[in-house]
Amino acid sequence: MSGNNPIENVELAGAGDYIALHLQGGGTLRFHAMWLRDNALDADTRSPQNGQRLITIDDIPADTKISTVSLDGTDCLAVEFQPDGKSVIYDLNWLQQHAYDVPHERPAGWLDPKVELWDKSLNNQIPTGDFKTVSNDKAALADWLRSARRYGFAKMTGGPVKSGALLDVAALFGFVRETNYGKWFEVRAEVTPTNLAFTSAGLQAHTDNPYRDPVPTMQILYALENSATGGESLVVDGFQAVKRLQEINAGYFDLLASHCAKFEYTGQSEVCLQSRKPMIELAPDGELIGVRFNNRSIAPVTDVSFDKMPDFYAAYRALSEIVNDPDMAVSFHLEPGDCFIVDNTRVLHARNAYSGHGTRWLQGCYPDKDGLLSTLATLEHENLGINDA
Repeated sequence: MSGNNPIENVELAGAGDYIALHLQGGGTLRFHAMWLRDNALDADTRSPQNGQRLITIDDIPADTKISTVSLDGTDCLAVEFQPDGKSVIYDLNWLQQHAYDVPHERPAGWLDPKVELWDKSLNNQIPTGDFKTVSNDKAALADWLRSARRYGFAKMTGGPVKSGALLDVAALFGFVRETNYGKWFEVRAEVTPTNLAFTSAGLQAHTDNPYRDPVPTMQILYALENSATGGESLVVDGFQAVKRLQEINAGYFDLLASHCAKFEYTGQSEVCLQSRKPMIELAPDGELIGVRFNNRSIAPVTDVSFDKMPDFYAAYRALSEIVNDPDMAVSFHLEPGDCFIVDNTRVLHARNAYSGHGTRWLQGCYPDKDGLLSTLATLEHENLGINDA
């Protein structure tokens, strides 16, 4: 709902249980009395300093109704409630932006409209920001963060070539989660690695740490040295992969969404991380909100019945084949000072094998996605003239 469709008139309906806003050109938006009262923006209901609600639902009479309602000019709506006689003014644009009187029947796997699916064709337009520009220009930072939200990943070039520089990238929008790997971790070949990521072997596209609950929501991988032959970085849109699976076999999609897999990591002493989550995560209303896929960390699956286990494995194999399809992957080489960020709840990342000639040294860390989204929302609210196109 855009919030710019003029209101023709307002109707008090349902014996005061709700109002109906009739839009010019047709259409009606209804709002219940209890919803309106709970979402009042006056200083007695919401803190003017931080916007937090000052009342509980118990403070609102259970028999709240609307006694009178009228348009107040062209932009506002005046509402009076009973039995407490509370009067509240609402901004009409705000009401339209928060309308809930819309169809809610959505197919399983529906996507947030801010999300854009992609495949290898995105190689021609990899979303990229320059470190110095993004660090000093709020509009450039907003563009880079918006790309990360839309595509689930974004590359950055021209950063400082120094250990720990990835924290400077994370600080542009949020904070880093410390794990058993530390505040950041080294990605280079080791003699006795605690994780296969710390070898020169190629890695299948995967999401990181599916054995954690909650899973790290973002990851930064930052190059400090990269003169080895091979070792290109790859990313795969996990949402695109599971949507392709749904198109090929809806039953497979449903199996992986409705049954938990198990993931485990015990590669370090005194560390035993385990989680029980589906490979395809849907919100209760069917929105596709997460993908967990990691061949190295999947544990014995025991939450699927005997009769369904063959189909579960067929679905798992089908998804793996899609993930491995070269047409799904975007690839790029990281120069020292380059990095990329991935939404670890959506985008799978991988690398090609690399030789023992030359060196490859990356550092990784796990910032949280809520910081990225918060910073982006703040920048967009600053009216920088940036749209979501």
